[in-house]
Amino acid sequence: MIHKHAFEALDRTFKDIFKCHNPRNLTFPFGGKVIVFGGDFRQIIPSGSRQDIVNASLSSSYLWQQCKVYQLIKNMRLTVGSDTSAIQQTMDFAKWILDIGEGKRGGSNDGEVIIDILEDLLINDLYDPICSLIEFVYPSILEDSNIPKYFQERAILAPKNEVVGIVC
Repeated sequence: MIHKHAFEALDRTFKDIFKCHNPRNLTFPFGGKVIVFGGDFRQIIPSGSRQDIVNASLSSSYLWQQCKVYQLIKNMRLTVGSDTSAIQQTMDFAKWILDIGEGKRGGSNDGEVIIDILEDLLINDLYDPICSLIEFVYPSILEDSNIPKYFQERAILAPKNEVVGIVC
């Protein structure tokens, strides 16, 4: 998701472009073109209060009244190629992440909150936590580096480019 101003600019631009084909297009959102939005409204502003995020989201735009909202009710990633226990574990993790995003974990949320992290997600190496993470995610990397599926099943998401450059 992006800031509502980007959607509103796109709306004005499309109306301006498509009015040449039909002047009635000025009355339709996005000049009569169907636009599909998807994403997580909580990701619009990296840091800001709940009010800042709500004010920046598409739901606070003049366009929102003309949107049809569809909700996905089944997470397809949870059911592909796994056994029952793995699916249940992934579902529990997905619910935990969603509860954090919706402010249901950690008590009242005024912009800062303490959340208990699941034990199996913690890095307990105090001296070299990044190398410990790399070894956990990519065990036996030298032996398995020629197996494509080895890398397809693993990833480390880094918040900053400088973290990516760290070598153990």
